[in-house]
Amino acid sequence: MGSGFTNVYDDDRRAESYADLEFPGTYWLAFRDIPALIEGHVTGTRALDFGCGTGRSTRFLRDLGFDAVGVDIAESMLARARELDPDGEYLKVPDGEFPGLTPGSFDLILSTFTFDNIPDFEQKVGLFTALRRLLAPRGRLVNLVSSPAIYLNEWASFSTRDFPENRDARDGDTVRIVMLDVSDSRPVEDVLCTPEAYHDAYERAGLGVLQQHRPLGRPEEPFEWVSETEVSPWVIYVLERAG
Repeated sequence: MGSGFTNVYDDDRRAESYADLEFPGTYWLAFRDIPALIEGHVTGTRALDFGCGTGRSTRFLRDLGFDAVGVDIAESMLARARELDPDGEYLKVPDGEFPGLTPGSFDLILSTFTFDNIPDFEQKVGLFTALRRLLAPRGRLVNLVSSPAIYLNEWASFSTRDFPENRDARDGDTVRIVMLDVSDSRPVEDVLCTPEAYHDAYERAGLGVLQQHRPLGRPEEPFEWVSETEVSPWVIYVLERAG
């Protein structure tokens, strides 16, 4: 991945679009199975939402009964999160650092799509290592990421038809996708990361994979699925502190 990558989400116009985004279409499929995964693996109620953006996933955790704090590096996103949820706790953190958060204090760390935007593999390892330190001894890290397949197909909520170069992308390369559920039609730039690379990063960070889940759409669901019933756009990893 070259040094020209920028975080397209730290942008007022993008933040405004995301503030209105809840769980439509393909996004709903990403979150549909997380409550059951959490119920099966997590004990305790103290949660951290890493890469909270405008607070959608933080509010999601609170609705599940967690005492959740959201953290992000993008002030434009955090400003919208605080407007939408004045009683919530949203903190700006330096890249790769978590000042003010007590090691070993979180029963659950949720990260939704955040690692799609981390350009450097060693940076991923460093962040996973830092998050592992924040986990309680029996805490769990739930990492929701985009499957490589999302950049190759058409979806209820996304289009990639204008980016045939995605098919030649390798780990660490930029991939582009257009979101169909927001007013901002500018392409989003993500960084491709294969399951093999994620497993390598987890191992190096001292994390073990408890479960790997690929949600698929169901014909009876109230969405006009495109590829979702045959190909999963997402991968959800449930992780523990190794050893």
